[in-house]
Amino acid sequence: MLSGVNVALGVTGSIAAVKVVELAHELRRQGANVRAVMSHSATSIIHPWAVEFATEHDVVTEITGRVEHVELCGRDGWADVFLIAPATANSVGKIAAAIDDTPVTTTATTALGADIPVVIAPAMHEPMYDHPGVLDAIDRVESWGVSFVDPRIEEGKAKIATEEAIVTDVARATTPQTLSDTHVVVTSGATSESIDPIRLLTNRASGTTGREVARACYCRGADVTLVHDGPDVPYATVKQVESGQEMLIATQTASTDADVLISAAAISDFTVETARSKIRSGEPMTLKLTPTPKLIDTIREQQPTLPIVGFKAETTGDDDAMIEQARSLLDRVSLQFVVANDASVMGEHETRVLLVSSDDIVEQTGSKQTVAGQIASTLAINLSDSDTASK
Repeated sequence: MLSGVNVALGVTGSIAAVKVVELAHELRRQGANVRAVMSHSATSIIHPWAVEFATEHDVVTEITGRVEHVELCGRDGWADVFLIAPATANSVGKIAAAIDDTPVTTTATTALGADIPVVIAPAMHEPMYDHPGVLDAIDRVESWGVSFVDPRIEEGKAKIATEEAIVTDVARATTPQTLSDTHVVVTSGATSESIDPIRLLTNRASGTTGREVARACYCRGADVTLVHDGPDVPYATVKQVESGQEMLIATQTASTDADVLISAAAISDFTVETARSKIRSGEPMTLKLTPTPKLIDTIREQQPTLPIVGFKAETTGDDDAMIEQARSLLDRVSLQFVVANDASVMGEHETRVLLVSSDDIVEQTGSKQTVAGQIASTLAINLSDSDTASK
């Protein structure tokens, strides 16, 4: 997600600075190169040696005749993005007022003047975060194009955002915005049909690919709605559902103002009448399975011109069979393209898919995050070509 991206990491004097070592490691796991800048207050909380260990680079703790702030974030500087995590209320206020009295605030002023993307992850006590002056400072800095990663409000504190949220917003700041001004609805994961108050019919889909597709679209500038039976995520508005019917209704609602639907969920093909009380064990029984409506067929009927990307999982392990089924789906519902894969990858980290369109078949392999990025990029190209053709 951040392959080859140079991240200058500013660390200020919040107790959340203790998390910077793991944050630096996660940035590097995602492919970034990281060099750190620390305020004097931050060095009282975490030793620069620890940050040097995490980044494998010398840490800037003062501005010297080397003009480190320009070297890192000047117009011809090293960094592609300046991330301040954590950022104190004091630091945000200084950045808003262009006060440069620490290495971090000086580097921030330099980055803003050089049009280097800046991402800020604030961390402080909740009353400080709610101070009108702090909120005004955030608004002012945001108006300059700076991205803020919202803190988690817990236990009376505005705690620093999760590593996932911070890394994702850094990726958004450094990725071409090929899906900007686009509302993308993504369905993801398994649905479940209640047999009784305890038991469910479901499938093995983990939802990883769908979530990664949603994140990849967000990183490319999209406004994303994620419909799934899963956790809240920092890169999308989440609509929680359980059954296939709930997913259909939520997707219908979300798609009314959508620019594209990506139907990655493994939706139950059958439902059952739910027993009001627990079915007793020990005796044979028969369940009557009723077919569920096809989500993309229903959406297509209601929105004939909405671009839709479909997914098709097969168990044969045969590419020709997957392509045949994908083309059948492509033609039946008039899709942009279909992502075909073998169901054996459910729950695995690595995957292999075939992107099947009306005139092309492209194989993509790698981690689900990597493949999701390729799906999002293909979608962006597809939408751009459609816009060009309609003009």
